[in-house]
Amino acid sequence: MQGCAGWCGRFLVVFGPGYRMMERAGQQAEVAPDRVVVINDASVARGGATALALLSVSLLAARGLPVTFVCGDDGTEIEGADEMVALGGGRLLQGGRLDAMRRGLFNRDAQALLVDWIARNDTPRTVYHVHGWAQILSPSIFEALQPVAARTVVHAHDFFLVCPNGAQMDFHRDEICNRVPLGAACLATHCDKRSRLQKMWRVARQYSLRRAFDQSLPWAAIAMIHPAMRPILERGQLPGDRLTPLRNPAAPFTKERIRAEDNTGALFVGRLMEEKGVLELARAAQTLGMPLTMVGDGPLREDLARDHPEVTLAGWRTGAEIAEFARSARVLAMPSRTREPFGLVAAEASASGLPIVLPDAALLAEDVASVGLGRSYQTADPNGLVRALEAIRDMPDADIRAMSLRAHAREAPLALTPDDWADAMVGLYRQALATA
Repeated sequence: MQGCAGWCGRFLVVFGPGYRMMERAGQQAEVAPDRVVVINDASVARGGATALALLSVSLLAARGLPVTFVCGDDGTEIEGADEMVALGGGRLLQGGRLDAMRRGLFNRDAQALLVDWIARNDTPRTVYHVHGWAQILSPSIFEALQPVAARTVVHAHDFFLVCPNGAQMDFHRDEICNRVPLGAACLATHCDKRSRLQKMWRVARQYSLRRAFDQSLPWAAIAMIHPAMRPILERGQLPGDRLTPLRNPAAPFTKERIRAEDNTGALFVGRLMEEKGVLELARAAQTLGMPLTMVGDGPLREDLARDHPEVTLAGWRTGAEIAEFARSARVLAMPSRTREPFGLVAAEASASGLPIVLPDAALLAEDVASVGLGRSYQTADPNGLVRALEAIRDMPDADIRAMSLRAHAREAPLALTPDDWADAMVGLYRQALATA
């Protein structure tokens, strides 16, 4: 395992002076955890948060740290975990409605599981890291973790820690939401994708979370996957001094630079659903006569196949197959209609040398635009996506090449490397133990 001098140096380069306190704590006390307990709803990756939780296990184990993986589902073999603790539960929508509402508000079985493990196994150098909890484990796990709050890191992969629907999005009006979470305007607004009843239930769960995730307790850190999450999380009553930027890791689609300047088409990778903006993207590409390949699947696949036969619908593919599609692209489009706190495929594509097009609702948009890694557009502008793609299409090949070289060189990376990400997590654990 690297000493503090190694990881602190990279930490300060990536995150700046906010980590001086962490550096001093590391210099004063080289306290390493003797076990990390990674807590997540699922043991099988069907989304980015779970994929990152599983990746963290293998990376921490590679650094010689024993890892226990606590999950809400049946559990499966996890690379790097020397202990698996599985609740054996299902996602909320898999059960009856009343049972799902009860478990979602406060899953007593999940609480009991974690309370029992802590009582039998906790040590002064055991660290806990919470990733996903909203689908199975529920706010109950935070009540179980209260006695070890000072050694608990909570990962904010989304906005569920403050926002009832987790997206800071008014789905009923199809617009970004800037209301104060659980404020009067929030409570009065029908913003849920399903119904007002669902909104009421989500509000009740948020109050349950606020009680369990009691901010008067000394929680070690709340890890934000992008620094721009800070004002939103603070507006939801999370203390600013507890919020710690920790950008996601990303590996490029390809090690060699993609020669984007030689290509003409656009690439999309993700779920084919309304929130991802796939219909708008298909229409924009059709308007511009721009070849478009969509890698992924979802509820809008049939609509896309019927209305846009010119689009190549590739379905879900392996990493190697995605790399082949990327080699033929001029640009990666991520036209999400919701506030994206990160955007893993954008970071993967940029590190491969692909220019990026994304809306200002994505927190990476300012990074992409300010460093010259692509184009951003206003989410509310109905022609914004068309103009952004048109700019990339018509940009001189020499300028596209320069943009591609800049992205591939990772002069201003959108994400961390996996090793730097793991080192940063170990830094958080050391800081927690040094101050606990």
